[in-house]
Amino acid sequence: MKQFVAPLAAGIVAWTCMGSAWGQGGDAYPTKPVRIIVPFPAGGTADSIPRIVAEKLALKWSQPVIVENRPGAGGNIGADTFARAEPDGYTLIASPPGPMAINFNLYKKLGYDARRFAPISVAATMPTVLVVRPELAAMPPQDLFRQIRGNPDKFTYASQGNGTTSHLAANLFSMELRAQLLHIPYKGTAPALTDLIGGKVDLMFDNISSSLAFHQSGRVKIIAVAADKRVASLPDVPTFGELGLPDVVAGSWVAFAAPAGTPPAITARISQAVAEIVRMPDVQKRFADLSAAAVGDTPAEMAAFVGKEAERWGAVIRTAHVTLD
Repeated sequence: MKQFVAPLAAGIVAWTCMGSAWGQGGDAYPTKPVRIIVPFPAGGTADSIPRIVAEKLALKWSQPVIVENRPGAGGNIGADTFARAEPDGYTLIASPPGPMAINFNLYKKLGYDARRFAPISVAATMPTVLVVRPELAAMPPQDLFRQIRGNPDKFTYASQGNGTTSHLAANLFSMELRAQLLHIPYKGTAPALTDLIGGKVDLMFDNISSSLAFHQSGRVKIIAVAADKRVASLPDVPTFGELGLPDVVAGSWVAFAAPAGTPPAITARISQAVAEIVRMPDVQKRFADLSAAAVGDTPAEMAAFVGKEAERWGAVIRTAHVTLD
């Protein structure tokens, strides 16, 4: 976590020493269009949340706020493009955990260092859920866990791909359950869910927003929530803690950052704007429709949060010997 907090503190000291010029610049910001790079395809929660925020930022600032999707390589293509931008607050990134807290633990070589990003704010969090194929829906979760534990490599799990949050959450589950499952990686959520619905794989850890409609229609069943407490959209579904696995806590999030070296006056202004926006009742309703909870924290709070996430998933990657194809 110190790797994230130390650059933040150093940046604050450096820019403070430059006097009040940047404070005035921060007050005037923005004076031209702002670009937000989303390093994943359009259409998913990782894209929808930045677009909701961007729409409100444009109204607040009376400036265009443009969302630009730069998908590929687990988010690395967009993150690399972002990291090379001028540190003036006019190019931002809005990203889920991969590029910010996971990929530098996973990839041997990257063209960017996410630990140097200037944190702005975590906009929202989304819990991860355990989803099972229809034929397993009637089995109580603890009975299923016993079956998994007693039959190494018999049960298969789908993921969005190697190194994704769904893959790492399954590894965390496997470690805590002391069981071995067989991993079937897919290229994204849609094909993984398709095969889960078709009964070709047994289970999957997924973002709640992707699976909820299929659960409600009975095509799959969500049997556990990887969160500290139950979620409002699934009041009858227990947490892993209630099922005896309290350390199985996993989720996705969308956070905003600026390139390394962006003045704190600018990041603070953007952070305040994001916080105000995610607390708007209509925004919270739109987030809730995506099964997302608004956050809107400060740059320092985001740095601490992302640092802890990086430590936690880095430990899972090392312990489970997660490698890429």
